[in-house]
Amino acid sequence: MSTTTTETTVPADTRPTSGPRGIPGPLAGLAASACAELLRIRAWPAVWVMVTVWLLLNLTFSYVFNYVAFATGSSSFATEGVPSDSLLAELLPAAIPEIFTGGMPMFGGAIMFILGALATGSGYGWGTWKTTLTQGPGRLAAFGGTLIAVFTIVAGVVAATLAVDVVASVLIASAEGQSIVWPSLGALAESVGGGLLITGMWASAGVLVGVLTRSPALAVGLGLVWSLVVENLLRGVGNLLGGVEYVTNVLPGTASGSLAGALGGSSGGGGDGTPGVLTVLDGGPAALLTAGYLVVFAVVAAVTMKRRDVP
Repeated sequence: MSTTTTETTVPADTRPTSGPRGIPGPLAGLAASACAELLRIRAWPAVWVMVTVWLLLNLTFSYVFNYVAFATGSSSFATEGVPSDSLLAELLPAAIPEIFTGGMPMFGGAIMFILGALATGSGYGWGTWKTTLTQGPGRLAAFGGTLIAVFTIVAGVVAATLAVDVVASVLIASAEGQSIVWPSLGALAESVGGGLLITGMWASAGVLVGVLTRSPALAVGLGLVWSLVVENLLRGVGNLLGGVEYVTNVLPGTASGSLAGALGGSSGGGGDGTPGVLTVLDGGPAALLTAGYLVVFAVVAAVTMKRRDVP
């Protein structure tokens, strides 16, 4: 009696060539990685705390303080010398495009930098990247999923900021008996696009620093020192030394601040107005430079991730 054994040959690469619903294999891996990263990031309490802090900062500095100054007739460093009628006009729905990006270059940018740094830096500290890069869909797909997740959250934050501004301005208009006049769709779309560029650029910078340092704490610290301290010091030196000014005019903070200034934010370059909002560059060059930084930061981070050994 003999037994016949049938040998089954297993191909070397058993990964499917197409994903669910006919999605090609690489794209399916990218989509799966993005979904997994979104699930991971949105489960962090720190993310929700940061988003809440930003929305409160935006509401407080854009509406609450100015409305209190209008209602009480008092003034602050930002409203001193502003007529009450002009101050009220800045709080109404028609003015949303002008004030929407005011706090993003400094405060919103710093928070989005922290988000990007935590998304990538924590992967090294917690060993997530080691598992993902050795068993996942591939380095570029895994890292691309992280970028998609981060930028999805950034887009959600920008949308939430717009919703807060709309609600606050409508409430103020109703309380003061003003007719509700909406801004033009073109101006609103331009302002939202600028907000996406500003916050996306800072989030991309955080992603890069998180990859370079392999540490979320160090990445966050370096990012905050750079965005809140170093660039401001360099711009101060640039005002005294002409040669340094050529460098400071193309820094990330200058680009994003100038973009916010071109969209209507009040410049804080002389000590008044919104901190971080500048008028160094025109709107077009500022937008191109901000977009360029966003792409360069993301590409350098991806190349570094691809070439680096698995931690």
